[in-house]
Amino acid sequence: MQFPEADSVSTDGTRAMASDFEYVKRMTPPGYVFPSHRLQRTCEAGRTPLVLVACGSFSPITFLHLRMFPMARDHCRNEGFEVIGGYLSLVSDAYKKKGLASACHRLRMCELAAENTSNWLMVDPWEAEHTTYIPTARVLDHFEYEINHVMGGVECSDGTRKRARIVLLAGADLIQTISNPEVWDARDVDHILGDFGVFVLERTGTELDSALASLKQWEKNIHVIRQVGHHSSPHIIYREEAHSIQVVTNDISSTKVRLLLKRDMSIDYLIPNEVKNYIYEHNLYRDLDLPDDGKGKDKDERPTKTWSSNG
Repeated sequence: MQFPEADSVSTDGTRAMASDFEYVKRMTPPGYVFPSHRLQRTCEAGRTPLVLVACGSFSPITFLHLRMFPMARDHCRNEGFEVIGGYLSLVSDAYKKKGLASACHRLRMCELAAENTSNWLMVDPWEAEHTTYIPTARVLDHFEYEINHVMGGVECSDGTRKRARIVLLAGADLIQTISNPEVWDARDVDHILGDFGVFVLERTGTELDSALASLKQWEKNIHVIRQVGHHSSPHIIYREEAHSIQVVTNDISSTKVRLLLKRDMSIDYLIPNEVKNYIYEHNLYRDLDLPDDGKGKDKDERPTKTWSSNG
């Protein structure tokens, strides 16, 4: 698998990374502290340090959201990468979506989940605490800026320093929407897939291969994590990269959790206990206007139709 060089050029060597650090600095409030307490500061020589960033509403966060991170790390093990950190970045309250709890509640639930289920996952409040919507492309620019420019990258075991590769971690539903020009700005898509890259977790019930076929120009930067039990043949252009590495198929969604809560049904074993207790303590999701058929899809489409380099 190949990803673009983090410091200057993409995989094909023809273009400079289009990160907008002026936007990032302008949108960073005074007193903000980037969470790096669990970020691994060193990397084995010969391996490329990798930072996984999952963006979404996380309303609430589920075990499937959390499971994406170790699945991706396992997948990297034989690919020449070393995962040095993982981040959850939550949409702000400006992202108007049915079932979205306030950012302060979602941040705390994610913090509880990360603190109690992982020793390397972190929650970054930078995006969630804004009063305006921040496109995914600018969120990735923020991580590029903080980790590779402010912190100076990662020190290797041989004494050299490397820039960490920042990649988006997402479910298959994102790939199904990212090629839709009515949802995503084409320049943002090119920046995300061309300059950063994405790890895609196969999800039950999604037609992943047909969506991937429309993104052929970025195929080297789209890395698919297949689930064991997936019997349909992957699209030919992804055959070498689409490895079957997992044994459990999981279709937990935030939508289903919210629906169960509305019906006053158990959500045990769907989300971390600490998150469940927080939901009950604050009486979240009980009075939402949700469909009773349970067919609502939990898509964090994160539309970026408006190009955001000028704020």
